Amino acid sequence: MSDSSAPELSFEFFPPRTEAGRDRLPEVYTKLAELDPRFFSVTFGAGGTTRDFTFDAVKNISRDTGICTAPHLSCVASDKADLRRLLTQYREHGIKRIVTLRGDMPSGMLGLGEFRYARDLVDFIREETGDHFDLTVAAYPECHPQARNFEQDIDHFADKVRAGADMAITQYFFNPDAYHHFVDRVRARGVDVPILPGIMPITNYTKLARFSEMCGAEIPRWVRRQLESYGDDSDSIQAFGHEVVTRLCQQLLDQGAPGLHFYTLNQAEACTRIVSDLSLEKAGR
Repeated sequence: MSDSSAPELSFEFFPPRTEAGRDRLPEVYTKLAELDPRFFSVTFGAGGTTRDFTFDAVKNISRDTGICTAPHLSCVASDKADLRRLLTQYREHGIKRIVTLRGDMPSGMLGLGEFRYARDLVDFIREETGDHFDLTVAAYPECHPQARNFEQDIDHFADKVRAGADMAITQYFFNPDAYHHFVDRVRARGVDVPILPGIMPITNYTKLARFSEMCGAEIPRWVRRQLESYGDDSDSIQAFGHEVVTRLCQQLLDQGAPGLHFYTLNQAEACTRIVSDLSLEKAGR
């Protein structure tokens, strides 16, 4: 029987572009389904470049696991007519949750399309579909890299929630104080939706450094210097990364985070090890 007080788990995938990646993904999501997550999600490439792959992955994962699977949907390069058709398809396939984002601008694209901010997308989906979808939006505990300042970023987040969002998932971070400070600030604005901390397992320092530079996530100096010291020793990088991220997750849960959302990078092992060490696979969700 599910325990409503147990921390919720969720896992994010990207839609594979290669045949090998598509062949491997079912093994990953089948393994993670054993952890009884609340939902899975599937990303949406810059400018909607993976729209068809996203839709196919969502259908396959939902069919194979029976777990609610949410497509990401972005503003960039989206127009109302296309979105109406896509929302109709989602409803016809029984999809009940959408992760709504502003999205990244692909190289060479000059305009955002008919939607400027994620709140505009939330508004549109609510106008078109009412309460059919649970809508999840993004949060940035360390401030969105394109925001003028933290106050503006808090304002934009509050606007998204007031437009009709039900939940938020944060960009990944490694400083739990950043998450708690963000939550305290938005609660003071009267925003009370659940805010799931985004968790990035550390398995490859080069990739982590590149991702973090692009999205504005800070790698603490002590973590960065330790990872750098391992060079190409992948076993040591993974062992240290596991220790750091598991401790982070435990601190977040101990201080009231409602659950954990893992950025899997289409890999199961690092996530399952963290969940096991936290004893969450026995939490009776």
